[in-house]
Amino acid sequence: MTDFTMTTDADGVATITWDVAAKSMNVMSTAAFASLSGLVDQALAEASVKGIILTSGKKDFAGGMDLNVIAEMRAGGASAIFDGVMAMHKVLRKIELAGMDPKTKKGGKPIVAALPGTALGIGLELPLSCHRIIAADNPKAKIGLPEIMVGIFPGAGGTTRLVRKLGAMMAAPFLLEGKLSDPKAAKAAGLIDEVVAPDQLLIRAKEWVLAAKDADLVKPWDDKGYKMPGGAPYHPAGFMTFVGASAMVLGKTMGVYPAAKALLSAVYEGALVPFDVALRIEARWFTSVLLNPSSSAMIRSLFINKEALEKGANRPAVADQTVKKLGVIGAGMMGAGIAYVAANAGIEVVLIDATQESADRGKSHSADLLDKGIQRRKVTPEKKAEVLARITATTDYAALAGADLVVEAVFEDPKVKAEVTARVEAAVGAECIYASNTSTLPISMLAKASARPDRFIGIHFFSPVDKMNLVEIIRGKQTGDVAVAKALDFVRAIRKTPIVVNDARFFYANRCIIPYINEGIRMVAEGVEPALIENAAKLVGMPLGPLQLVDETSIDLGVKIAKATKAAMGDAYPDGAVDAVLFWMADQGRMGKKANAGFYAYDAAGKREGLWEGLAAQYPHTVDPDLTTVQQRLLMAQVLEAVRALEEGVLTDIREGDVGAILGWGFAPWSGGPFSWLDIIGAARAVEICERLVAAFGTRFTAPNLLREMAVKGESFYGRFGAQKAA
Repeated sequence: MTDFTMTTDADGVATITWDVAAKSMNVMSTAAFASLSGLVDQALAEASVKGIILTSGKKDFAGGMDLNVIAEMRAGGASAIFDGVMAMHKVLRKIELAGMDPKTKKGGKPIVAALPGTALGIGLELPLSCHRIIAADNPKAKIGLPEIMVGIFPGAGGTTRLVRKLGAMMAAPFLLEGKLSDPKAAKAAGLIDEVVAPDQLLIRAKEWVLAAKDADLVKPWDDKGYKMPGGAPYHPAGFMTFVGASAMVLGKTMGVYPAAKALLSAVYEGALVPFDVALRIEARWFTSVLLNPSSSAMIRSLFINKEALEKGANRPAVADQTVKKLGVIGAGMMGAGIAYVAANAGIEVVLIDATQESADRGKSHSADLLDKGIQRRKVTPEKKAEVLARITATTDYAALAGADLVVEAVFEDPKVKAEVTARVEAAVGAECIYASNTSTLPISMLAKASARPDRFIGIHFFSPVDKMNLVEIIRGKQTGDVAVAKALDFVRAIRKTPIVVNDARFFYANRCIIPYINEGIRMVAEGVEPALIENAAKLVGMPLGPLQLVDETSIDLGVKIAKATKAAMGDAYPDGAVDAVLFWMADQGRMGKKANAGFYAYDAAGKREGLWEGLAAQYPHTVDPDLTTVQQRLLMAQVLEAVRALEEGVLTDIREGDVGAILGWGFAPWSGGPFSWLDIIGAARAVEICERLVAAFGTRFTAPNLLREMAVKGESFYGRFGAQKAA
């Protein structure tokens, strides 16, 4: 069975239906492109066919390109990629010209795209080559070109067509940010032409085909006298647009994302030449990006690996563990956030706190988030009422009866957590899974308070819960497979990305991010200019510098973690120099953003105004390291800890290491994650950097034995460990 089929009705309207067997969402393959091309040829050649409707046999139109196509093209090298992309351009250009006379622009057959739902990537690039795009009024549908989010850019004509359709300025959010829109918003922005009731989609499409005139088929860029909206680069208005776009791209990407620069180059150069030449330019830049190791790493981590983890790649083989009733203990920001995402996903929630006032306040957090959704027209009042009705705010542990999962989110105090564990286990059935949302305390230690340690697990959410996509699941020494499966099924239900790690202090994410923060603070103590530290981090792709990050998470939390870690490690504690700065800041009452006073100064509204002047007075600028050294210190502080986590068995899957790093704390997404970055530079080069840093700054940069072994053998992480998981 082919992915595309065609039928022709009595009125001469051919309907080409896209329906990939055994997949919930259509994706484009090489064979499918060939099938589509053949059907278009057939429809254009048959005199009885008056026009074509291109639609989907599924509830959505398409999710994008089959990544196997990209992998195959990349394996063939530059010529294979370029030739493959140009073959796609040829098919889409055939649809666009539709058999019309090249001189008179007459005699073509109208082709309309009828989108029942979501249309992403090639799922929008294909409609953009049609003469009209009609979408069903489906608020859940997403329309857009999200390729930039995984390290590439729209390379099947989407870049060139959208810029010529909307102009560079108006197209920028959709191309450079991967902005997705519902059908009505897409029409308002000019991406599509019409929105109709779902049951009228094919009726309206046929109506348009039968009424279309020759002039309706000619794209603006194929017409004489075409001028790009907003002006081409050599036009005064266009010049300002392109100069501004260049500055905007560099400002947002810091120059480390090759796809953004390539896209801008394709747009600029393509705007100077005829349309067909512009498509060749787009294909060349797409080829360049696809051969860049950053692109490969981003696609692997942010698409392939992320999707695999969300589908349960590391889920134990036990029966379905769908969560029907969830208990949440602690109605602070974390507990309230967990209650919201669960209720929003259709799960009944019991939210418990010590006082009714606190419990109600926690439930009101959900109401506030839903109100914001109503303001943005993403939530209806009915939906708000439905979600809030699922949350029972109470002080009564008896309300937990029937819960199959309970998440504890109380203070990071083992005694408090132990008391909560006992009270919960007395109220729930023996089959209930108990999870602690601790961010630092070992799960095996906390499980000692449980009568059922095999059903005790860690589920570490990141703040704010409603926005952060990663959830870290921690398997204690006695945690059983059912508990792991329950946690994974819960995370899948609330539409977040899970990683599963073994128990250790700080687990994986915090284990890696704390050294990053500490390295930045350590450099302040050494006399490095704080602005250099912060900008070096951003220039290497980190979303926040270490000083801003500690402000965001709060300095007093850093002090608590430092004291607890020192108590646990004793004389082996390595961060005394960091504590000197951190404790001094706390003594000054500068607790971070929440106090409007931290490493940064803030105005009364909480807006950052720049680094605090008092920092320079206490820790004057005395040394000037080069930018690369500062960046290597900040990166290696994180990366070496990730390797140690793998070496020690805390991390068991490098896919989780990479995805968790990007989603959990924003590790340089352009790199694909710490293990992908090490593969890009090579283990031998990484060891060289470590040796130089050890000589200059200390043994914390000592390369782990695993990394040294791989350097000697010439191995890569994905070559050694990725193959095991694929098998």
